[in-house]
Amino acid sequence: MTNKLGVHALVFSGGTTPAEVDYIIGETKKAGFDLLELSLHDAANLDVPAARAALDAAGLGIVTSRGLAFAADVSSDDPEVVAKGATLLHDSLQITHGLGGTHFTGALYSALGKYGHALSAAGRANVVSTLKDLAVEAQGLGMTLGLEICNRYETNVINTAADALRLADDIGHDNVLIHLDTYHMNIEEDDLVRPVHLVGDRLGYVHIGENHRGYLGSGHLDFGAFFHALADISYDGPITFESFSSAVVSPTLSNDLAIWRNLWNDGPALAAHSHRYLSNIIEGTRAAV
Repeated sequence: MTNKLGVHALVFSGGTTPAEVDYIIGETKKAGFDLLELSLHDAANLDVPAARAALDAAGLGIVTSRGLAFAADVSSDDPEVVAKGATLLHDSLQITHGLGGTHFTGALYSALGKYGHALSAAGRANVVSTLKDLAVEAQGLGMTLGLEICNRYETNVINTAADALRLADDIGHDNVLIHLDTYHMNIEEDDLVRPVHLVGDRLGYVHIGENHRGYLGSGHLDFGAFFHALADISYDGPITFESFSSAVVSPTLSNDLAIWRNLWNDGPALAAHSHRYLSNIIEGTRAAV
């Protein structure tokens, strides 16, 4: 396994102002990571050229992620709401390209929040149509899209690997890949192994998070089994640590994800620990193969 290791920006800071981005990039580099995942929920404050220059200077790769808002939800039955979501996705793709990134991922298919109803057939058709167009645009830029599988309290579109594969099949473009997240898998999947095998070579991105989104190893997830499953399919893509605490607050994302608990106070210490943890488990997995 020769995976690049990443960390989510919310380990360090809740926004993306120039000062925050400089701090995030510095701490990401200091902790030893290869890439930074930046949520685009605060994109209005992001200075794209300055951020790209800082990433290049630090020698860091970049992945961006986002979910949508209910007022800009491409899974809606309302054409105006869908159109707003499509514009948001287009703008986010262009921001990612401007940052030098080639991978745009997340809940690109719905709002990020608890729905009070099941997904309608019309809403699903809107998701497929919108992401077909986005995939074509991404392909022209040499970029891939990730379908992050989220739990039932954050979306009603895809909750399992099987759901995501069906959606990707309907979108029908090779640059639409599957994004597994151990936190969400713990809620929705039967185990952490079979979904990896099911997705196989269509896996494009991985989030590592504990069952409570705190320190790796402090919860009950069987990361050993998960990493052996990744080795089984020869996964060589990015593996990004994701953790949230009320100690670092995003003006929008913390509420969307219900981050009410203070699971840690020191982001840099958490990042250093997670890099050691991931490096060690990958090394152990490699030795066992």
